[in-house]
Amino acid sequence: MTPAARIAAAIELLAAVETDLRRPADAVANDFFRARRFIGGSDRRAVAERAWSVLRARRRLAWWLARGEAPATPRLLVAASLLLQGWTLDGVGKCFSGGKFAPTALRPEEAVALRPLEGHTLDHPEMPEPVRLEIPDWLFVPLSARFGSELAAELAALAEPAPLDLRVNLLKATREAAQRSLAAEGVEATPTPLSPWGLRVPGRRPVTAGRTFQEGLIEIQDEGSQLVAALVGAAAEMRVADWCAGAGGKTLALAMAMGNRGHIAACDVSSARLEGAVRRLRRAGVHNVERHLVEPGDKWAKRRAGGFDRVLVDAPCTGIGTWRRNPDARLRLSARDLAELQVKQAAILHDAARLVRTGGRLVYATCSLLTEENEAQVQGFLAAHPDFAVVPLARAWPWAGDPPCAGPFLSLTPRRHGTDGFFAAVLERAA
Repeated sequence: MTPAARIAAAIELLAAVETDLRRPADAVANDFFRARRFIGGSDRRAVAERAWSVLRARRRLAWWLARGEAPATPRLLVAASLLLQGWTLDGVGKCFSGGKFAPTALRPEEAVALRPLEGHTLDHPEMPEPVRLEIPDWLFVPLSARFGSELAAELAALAEPAPLDLRVNLLKATREAAQRSLAAEGVEATPTPLSPWGLRVPGRRPVTAGRTFQEGLIEIQDEGSQLVAALVGAAAEMRVADWCAGAGGKTLALAMAMGNRGHIAACDVSSARLEGAVRRLRRAGVHNVERHLVEPGDKWAKRRAGGFDRVLVDAPCTGIGTWRRNPDARLRLSARDLAELQVKQAAILHDAARLVRTGGRLVYATCSLLTEENEAQVQGFLAAHPDFAVVPLARAWPWAGDPPCAGPFLSLTPRRHGTDGFFAAVLERAA
């Protein structure tokens, strides 16, 4: 593809993302490229990177366009991003030529609105703080309360592209063997610093097409997510419930930690997500997992009350900690979403607690950075369930050495730990 054709494709992809805000941009992009199989691998990466760079700077780009009284359309957002990355208006105009596979030519009023951006950088001293930080206005107060003077640095790290983290499936290979297998495919991976299960690949690489992935030696999983699964402390012969299992990412890690022994109940309210786990379980060689669809009026949990040694609640949340991978999520998140999620999280915790046996553990986790979804939820749960107590992170940490966080909880951020943002609390039911 020519540079102009790549820019035109990026504009189309952005338009598709902004039209379908109910779905993550990753899912929209997969459908977009599936319908355009003529776009090769290197071109796909270039188109996606161009679109994602706009999503990461969406508020600032819209602010610049508003100064010129121009709408934040996908084509103007892309043009503005080029100018603020050092392109000249003349260079942008040559790509927006209206030629074959190129974007339509800039209209005179578009050129007038874009000209003031020439020679500037993305940031401007007159930008409101939430705009400069690329967050919704309503999130500025809770995030400021969480990070204080470190807020800008934390959000800058959250705006960087994430590496590709892999979890080695120890049921089938050692970390060293998986690393060698990836190298034979031309993929250089290094051990993750915190998880002894992990490998890290810089940038975005299509590892799912390779033999290492296809034979189940690796799974795609952020290092922070691996640490959450490890904190469960699942061991052979235990009974473990993954109460919000989704497509089974942490279920697979739990099965591996248990050596494929014991019993895991992977539960979720979505039949589609549970069905999506089937292929992953089969590829990984896991056979100690039962899937259960949680439905209204379901008596499954009541009949199994107090029957599990470990229960993991990977609760639905705002997902702020995953913004490195999902920058479009900022566009969809509202204060109402947070309020509704807090109610849902408390209810899920209450329901899951019934499954924990005396002396067993409940692990509450989110990929959020907000106190309201993390520490505050734990405090509210403990107030309503005095038979549970916090197990300090230093005691729950499964490996030798000190845990990566001070304090009683696991609290990871991209800036401090190089992972996605994650929170986890280990709670034990009193004997």
